[in-house]
Amino acid sequence: MSFNPILLLGGSGSIGKQTARALRATYPDVPLLIGGRDLTRAQRAAAEIGNAQAIVPDMNAAELGLEDKQISAVVVLYKDHSLASLRFALARGIPHLSISSGVFEIAPEVASFMQSPTASAVVLGYEWLVGATTVPALHLSKSFAQVDEIRIGALVDEQDTGGPAVAEDFEYLSRLMPAALSRRNGNWIWREGDEANVTFSALDGSKIDAAGFSSIDVTGLAAATGAPSVQFNLGKGISSSRRKGGALSTEILLDLSGRDHTGQTLRTRHAVVHPGGAAPLTGMGIALLLERLIGLDGQPPVTPGLYFPYQILDASHYLARLAQEGGEVVQLPLP
Repeated sequence: MSFNPILLLGGSGSIGKQTARALRATYPDVPLLIGGRDLTRAQRAAAEIGNAQAIVPDMNAAELGLEDKQISAVVVLYKDHSLASLRFALARGIPHLSISSGVFEIAPEVASFMQSPTASAVVLGYEWLVGATTVPALHLSKSFAQVDEIRIGALVDEQDTGGPAVAEDFEYLSRLMPAALSRRNGNWIWREGDEANVTFSALDGSKIDAAGFSSIDVTGLAAATGAPSVQFNLGKGISSSRRKGGALSTEILLDLSGRDHTGQTLRTRHAVVHPGGAAPLTGMGIALLLERLIGLDGQPPVTPGLYFPYQILDASHYLARLAQEGGEVVQLPLP
């Protein structure tokens, strides 16, 4: 079966290349459009990726300057302040996935979807590394009859820069989002100041200074599990693998507590680890979403609707792909 090209806006950047690599690993023949502001850079990326064409989209044009060119899905790898890509996708009736908005600014996207709720599948892909937290956490929550608290600690290696677009997005979010949306005892609160500063243990037990981060993971996990307390904390430092003398990695620490299916108190602690850092894990999640959004795997495409990534990604398939890439979910002793 042949497919129309997938449009990767920001596709010449680090995450764009990792997304293309992840797609090529399973679907080498799917054509890609590499959209960027610099045509020469986009052309270099397209040549490196193969079966790809470089374009400079016109974000002020109704059709993004693509006229009648057929597209199967739109992926936005940077903050699209104009929402031109979303309007384009809704008008075409094709899936749309964006990964760079903050939890505090999703109202314009939700409003756009609400005007055309049957047009296409729209994915709010702002979960940390596009499903790397929520999919494993929800899989682990199956051991619980009742989840009381979820604490997430994401460790970004200080050498894991991710490219200029990623740095720009983080600077933007840090400047405009100083408080951390969290759930505590059933109430939604904003942690700020000293209350937002925490310490968590990395995979190797090292203490990491972190701060609360307003990730949409918190809202999704609270809704999916009913947990009355959920928080996300982000730290930057030396990853456990590099501390041991190896290459950098990315780590996500997941602490769950509640009651098991016999009514007994249960606490678990796990770490999601990817040896390549944040960008490959993000690219993997985007590729797996595209697989389902347009039916690359031969199954019916995702129907129109507004989705979190975890509502589309199959946990067993996700974890198997993670293992193929050298990543893993590690069970850790309780502190």
